[in-house]
Amino acid sequence: MTKELMKGNDAFAEAAVRAGVGGFFGYPITPASEFLEYMAKRMPELGRGFLQAESEVAAINMVYGAACAGVRSLTATSGPGLSL
Repeated sequence: MTKELMKGNDAFAEAAVRAGVGGFFGYPITPASEFLEYMAKRMPELGRGFLQAESEVAAINMVYGAACAGVRSLTATSGPGLSL
């Protein structure tokens, strides 16, 4: 395995990809926007699901739905987004 220097959001996103995340649902909000941008590029490259939601609440509900269907799924948000 080679070493690569990455920003924190990119490293977390790539770790999720390598862990087998099949669906990412997110809403662009700082500081999680870079995570969403990375997943927007990476997930389609692998034939996996990516969807930009209309809100943080919609994103987490999409994660719940995908998880109930057996898909390893993920979202990323900010502190205020999490409190919704």
